Amino acid sequence: MRGDRLVSILLLLQSHGQMTAKELAEKLEVSERTIYRDMEALSGTGIPVLAERGKNGGWSLLEDYRTNLTGLKESEIRTLFIHPSTQLLDDLGLTRTSEEARNKLIASLPAVYRDNAQNVWNRIHVDMSTWRQRKEKMVSFEVLKEAIWNENKLKIVYERLDGKTNERIVKPLGLVAKGSHWYFIASKENDEIRNYRASRIWSAVPIEETFERPKGFNLAQYWDSSTKAFIKNLPRYEVSVEVSPSILTRLKFAGRFVQIIDMENKEQDSWITVRLSFETEDEAKGYILGFADQIKVIEPIELRQNILEMAKATVTFYSKQT
Repeated sequence: MRGDRLVSILLLLQSHGQMTAKELAEKLEVSERTIYRDMEALSGTGIPVLAERGKNGGWSLLEDYRTNLTGLKESEIRTLFIHPSTQLLDDLGLTRTSEEARNKLIASLPAVYRDNAQNVWNRIHVDMSTWRQRKEKMVSFEVLKEAIWNENKLKIVYERLDGKTNERIVKPLGLVAKGSHWYFIASKENDEIRNYRASRIWSAVPIEETFERPKGFNLAQYWDSSTKAFIKNLPRYEVSVEVSPSILTRLKFAGRFVQIIDMENKEQDSWITVRLSFETEDEAKGYILGFADQIKVIEPIELRQNILEMAKATVTFYSKQT
């Protein structure tokens, strides 16, 4: 086990350049103390591992050092041949390139592994699209991709959530696919990093000025922390309801704005107490009213009165249409 871990550390440092003990520990699922012991072991065998102290420090290999440990285990080969999302490859213009790379990988494998690698391709398929897919129009996507590789600043026109647009200069750092949606990650002139929905960038024009990427910036780690912060700050409006057994199946396939927090186990022919979480009261009212007399609000009490007023307004509105 330790030998495998030491090889993994070498390959990680070789591919990432520099990593902290904390990053290595998280990747390899061990303690930081174990990583420090592993580094001593690597150094003792003559491998040139270097430690740099300070805020931007970490472990790295001596410049130009490369290991020849390229042998792959069967399980590692399988991970390389899991089918990526066709939609995302299409967006990036890499569908054909991906197929060519796969064929080259298969050709380079020992004969004993080739059939197994091809079987993985035929047995596991990743589809990240939704059932009712509506492909977003991204008028500036090609410009965004090019600017990321060339490290060119961009002048973009972006539509905010309120429908207003503004113009800004940004430094492109990366693209992230969340489900079937693309997000453009860029820093502003003051180096504050922001996320932009790619489909809401109405125009993107490269300017001749280039920039240097922030040292140590890791796109995956940034996105993970950004996502956690976003979820933590989402508004929550919790509701306790009783639901008829007839809608229980539908309730379990809740929409995008509602989450089932808790569900009481009862006999199939009795009403069931459920705790739901919404982002806003308006979303709760619309969702609950849609089930008519098959769902009853227990608390908050004021929500019952608000739904009643909403139902009366609906009846009055349609009465006038006849």
